[in-house]
Amino acid sequence: MSKRDELIAKYAEDLKTKCKMAPDLGLLTKVTIGCGPAIYNADSETVAASDQAELDRVKANFLIKKLGLSDGPALDQALNAVIDTYGRSERNKYRAVVYYMLVKHFGKESVYA
Repeated sequence: MSKRDELIAKYAEDLKTKCKMAPDLGLLTKVTIGCGPAIYNADSETVAASDQAELDRVKANFLIKKLGLSDGPALDQALNAVIDTYGRSERNKYRAVVYYMLVKHFGKESVYA
């Protein structure tokens, strides 16, 4: 099993246990691949939900650039909803899991088709 496959299995487990979601492994794999080398770096593999600058980066670089969404309060609401679902007290909020939930929230699976 490759390192990426191990990480995808870990992300799927987080979705099942912490987020109470049944993961679409095909989509999760594509989202994980889309994260690039960030998933292999201890600092960049997680989203610092308490850091507003980090949330702004996720909004600008992922929601607006990657998913093609328009900036507005709905993006902040979605980010907050995803973080609440993951658990604010959860220390490690994996980037691929957060991105996956945002893709599902906005129904943007077609971006990864």
